[in-house]
Amino acid sequence: MSCSFITAVTQDVLMKAEFALLAWFMRRCIRQPGRTVTTGRGRRFPPPKDLPARKLCPSKDMEGQCPQEANGSHPEQSEERLPTSDLAMDAGSCAGPVQTGETVIAEGKAKIIFPSANEVFYNPVQEFNRDLTCAVITEFIRLQLSAKGIQIAVPGEEKVEKVVVDLSEGEEAGSEPAPDEEGAARAVAAVGEVCKEGVRILEALAASGLRSIRFAKEVPGLRAVVANDFSSKAVELMARNVQFNGVGHLVTSSLADARMLMYQQKAEKHPFDIIDLDPYGSPATFLDAAVQAVSEGGLLCVTCTDMAVMAGNSGETCYSKYGAMSIKGKFCHEMALRIILHSLDLRANCYQRYIVPLLAVSADFYIRVFVRVFTGQATVKASASKQALVYNCVGCGTHHFQRLGKMTSHGSNFKYSAASGPPVGPSCEHCHQRHQLGGPMWAEPLHDPAFVQRVLSALGSNPGRFGTQDRIQGVLSMVTEELSDVPLYYTLDCLSSTIHCNTPSLLQFRSALLHAGYRVSLSHACKNAIKTDAPPSVLWDIMRCWERLHPVKRERLSDTSPAFHILSVEPTLQASFTVREDANPKSRKQGLKRFQENPEAYWGPKARAKAGGGISTSLQDKRKLHQNKRKERAEDGGHLKNIPCKRLKEGSGAGAEKCCPSPEPAPEPVKTDSPPQ
Repeated sequence: MSCSFITAVTQDVLMKAEFALLAWFMRRCIRQPGRTVTTGRGRRFPPPKDLPARKLCPSKDMEGQCPQEANGSHPEQSEERLPTSDLAMDAGSCAGPVQTGETVIAEGKAKIIFPSANEVFYNPVQEFNRDLTCAVITEFIRLQLSAKGIQIAVPGEEKVEKVVVDLSEGEEAGSEPAPDEEGAARAVAAVGEVCKEGVRILEALAASGLRSIRFAKEVPGLRAVVANDFSSKAVELMARNVQFNGVGHLVTSSLADARMLMYQQKAEKHPFDIIDLDPYGSPATFLDAAVQAVSEGGLLCVTCTDMAVMAGNSGETCYSKYGAMSIKGKFCHEMALRIILHSLDLRANCYQRYIVPLLAVSADFYIRVFVRVFTGQATVKASASKQALVYNCVGCGTHHFQRLGKMTSHGSNFKYSAASGPPVGPSCEHCHQRHQLGGPMWAEPLHDPAFVQRVLSALGSNPGRFGTQDRIQGVLSMVTEELSDVPLYYTLDCLSSTIHCNTPSLLQFRSALLHAGYRVSLSHACKNAIKTDAPPSVLWDIMRCWERLHPVKRERLSDTSPAFHILSVEPTLQASFTVREDANPKSRKQGLKRFQENPEAYWGPKARAKAGGGISTSLQDKRKLHQNKRKERAEDGGHLKNIPCKRLKEGSGAGAEKCCPSPEPAPEPVKTDSPPQ
């Protein structure tokens, strides 16, 4: 037997032993909350219940609720830097966990300790994300526990009759079941209490643990919350924050690879009812484990912040991560939502599972989706008919869809086959330009209207529950008004710029579509969006009629331009731009907060947390250089390139008098002692 063969066998045995030891370690750490977590470096992190009990002595500013800001940008969120004098306590006084230089951040009903160094990630912009997640999870738990005869009690919520939604069928199933005739009281699950029949939540990438702590202090009906992270610094801070908020009976910190943790729970047949994925960047590496580790009918919450990839800047990278080609277009934000839903359904189909979207939102610099995961071989067969490719014209922006599969019904049976196509010719029929091919992407509805309406009614019965509640109500109101069966959208500015004419008002264009007999709605993903079931030919006929009222100088149009080809065709539809009453949606009439402006500088993604903390100077300089670059100009002009004009070069004096040289100070004349001649 050769030495190489013996070496290979030995390495294989060692690798299997190491994997078995890792699995045993993760099982012991997760299944036994009281066990101390120890890393390979020898550092020990006791869970919250093993930490020594301390009596907290918060300062006067920490008592009660945090004041709300005047502009409403960060309600119920504040930072307070505790002075050194408050932290230095005598031996006989109570010892608080806040150390010198640390910051106490309050959001919702949670307060977390955050270090000044950038060792653990935290972004205050995501408060809207966390508030929306708490609202959605609360209604999901209400539906889950109501089937078991358990009610949930949310502080501040008025007692109103709610409509129960059967999410497995997507239809209303009547009102909540009333108590029996004998008047027996139903069990009630309160906030902050362990519910034995409640749900089990995993926050796979918890960082500081703020989201998990907010679940424990704001969402009722919880059995357990596992806050996991792969960073030892994050787990250490997480354990302190759990103790600081007194939720150790609900929240358990975990130090593990999120994928290994989910695979282990799936192997042990101990799945999570809710899994929350909010990574820094792309969640692609966690999706396969997540669709397996979630329970039957469980909720999967996913955030994507790599919008540059999903919006078409790097289509090849998007394909490698999500299995779909992204393209640049005005509809890129909704297409990003449909790409992540396609990726989730594709990964779930590998295990005879499928997804049912409840809510998909595009906000700020990220997208957030909430889907339920079910198992069913018959339903998985229809997944191909739920995906579609998109043909987008590079000239006029017209888009068409091509389904990947076809499902036809024969009585109670269904037949599945390949779809026929393509829906377009070699070039665009309107502007004679080429097409770009994008996708595949999710072509079914993005939201469950009944569930979204349920979340809205719960917010209306509990005003002031969240800091960003006004924005949540505005966005969800727009979601309920969207046409669910119309993928993607057009924008008014793009339609107008294509034919080089001025832009009609939103109400005028919507009224023209309504007069023509078509449906139309707005989109929460774009302010100037137009979602309609009208074909592209009708849209361009309306724009041709608008151009007749506001003519352009056609002699200036190139013979090969999209505007020339579109305007050279006579309209077959006589559009009416008389404003109709139903052209203005309710969310717009009521003045709800739908598209908020950035309330402060650097409102967007934050720097990635790293060992040792701190943010590189080059990153700060880059932010300052690109922040408000179109509004403010440097006074000294030192950052501009100093390039000499070609006309001033030596030997080219012609036309030098027409040149505008750069504002460079002229050299001072050299002084000499010779007398003037």
